[in-house]
Amino acid sequence: MDDGRDVDAVFRALADPTRRSFLDRLREQDGQTLGELCARLGMARQSATQHLDVLVRAGLVTVVRRGRERLHFLNAVPLYDIAERWISAFDRPRLEALSAIRSRAEELAMSAAVPTYVYVTYVRATAEQVWQALTDADLTARYWGHANVSDWQPGSRWEHRRTDGSGVADAGGRVLETDPPHRLVMTFGGPEEAPSDSRVTFLVEQGEGIVRLTVTHEDLPDEQGLRDVSQGWPAVLANLKSLLETGEVLPAAPWEMPAPTR
Repeated sequence: MDDGRDVDAVFRALADPTRRSFLDRLREQDGQTLGELCARLGMARQSATQHLDVLVRAGLVTVVRRGRERLHFLNAVPLYDIAERWISAFDRPRLEALSAIRSRAEELAMSAAVPTYVYVTYVRATAEQVWQALTDADLTARYWGHANVSDWQPGSRWEHRRTDGSGVADAGGRVLETDPPHRLVMTFGGPEEAPSDSRVTFLVEQGEGIVRLTVTHEDLPDEQGLRDVSQGWPAVLANLKSLLETGEVLPAAPWEMPAPTR
């Protein structure tokens, strides 16, 4: 944080006790909506929004959209930068040891947290066409390589069946919510239902000639699960997009490409 204006923005944000309270609440429970923060602090939404805008501009809070919700997450990096610039130089050896301990503790805390994956794509189609692509067994078989089979009523099971005629389901879950053609929520797991199943929400929003499709995958088991769906969903949805926009899937299954190298 070499830019003095950035440092000034952080100090100004921290100077207000209300904004420090917001940071305390997010430290206790990260990823809160505006309504949740207002309820915990007993504050009007307009006032809370003004304070949060200051924290966002200072880089102390990050906003992530999940469907219609905006989730607020604490970003401690500016605080760490200030500590490095204004404190550690005066007592570096001891504070470096404490920083290493803290970093390890944060890594453990992050690994214990339940990760969430959000992916947004835009499709030249209608909401009804996207909904059909998500729920029609024949269409899912074309772009996903498996047929998603269900009556798509709340409480019903759905199965991710192979297309080789065996009828074997490699995955599945339970339908939790349906609001055609706008919203579909279901659990996602193995062939047999389990308490550890994750949760997927499809949000279909109609624009002028296009649809915004947001997929939110929650309650993933661990960071490996997050990495897996981070590779899987973009590939599947790229194939869906190609099918709806051109009438054909991509010339090769995108999920069969090797993972990108870093």
